[in-house]
Amino acid sequence: MSRIGRMPIAIPAGVTVDIAENNKVTVKGPKGTLERVLPKEMEIKLEGADITVSRPNDLKKMKSLHGLTRTLINNMVTGVSAGYEKKLEVNGVGYRAAKSGKKLTLSLGYSHPVEMEDPEGIETVVEGNTITVKGIDKEKVGQFAAEIRDKRRPEPYKGKGIKYADEVIRRKEGKTGKK
Repeated sequence: MSRIGRMPIAIPAGVTVDIAENNKVTVKGPKGTLERVLPKEMEIKLEGADITVSRPNDLKKMKSLHGLTRTLINNMVTGVSAGYEKKLEVNGVGYRAAKSGKKLTLSLGYSHPVEMEDPEGIETVVEGNTITVKGIDKEKVGQFAAEIRDKRRPEPYKGKGIKYADEVIRRKEGKTGKK
């Protein structure tokens, strides 16, 4: 049995889950609504305040889909109740981030400012040299945070660039002179 797949998903108060045909799961909560079509081989049952996911047989594909399906539903439930956020730090002399409306403007040492539009359902907040990406869809939050980071990745010599708040940059030693 999949250790993750067999764990029941507890539904918090204020969250409603609807399972339609072809495993179309709709989760409504205080922060919004998420909908997703999950693999139709999996059996998703709503039992009181819990959701259970079971698989039809022990084929390798079914085993891998079992844990995945449960995790996707759990991420949807967590997203509509608590939401997700990723923090990014902008490090470097003259590197800064600014927000105006839905537009994020990054000054990253290029000849031009880099402008990014917030995707639907995602909100960015800039405080000093920290960018916070918030949303209810874990996938979209992670993807947009990765796209911001890709505009100027941290380099190993001085640590300049955009990095995740919990990321550790492996630093390298610079050149050494001749004796």
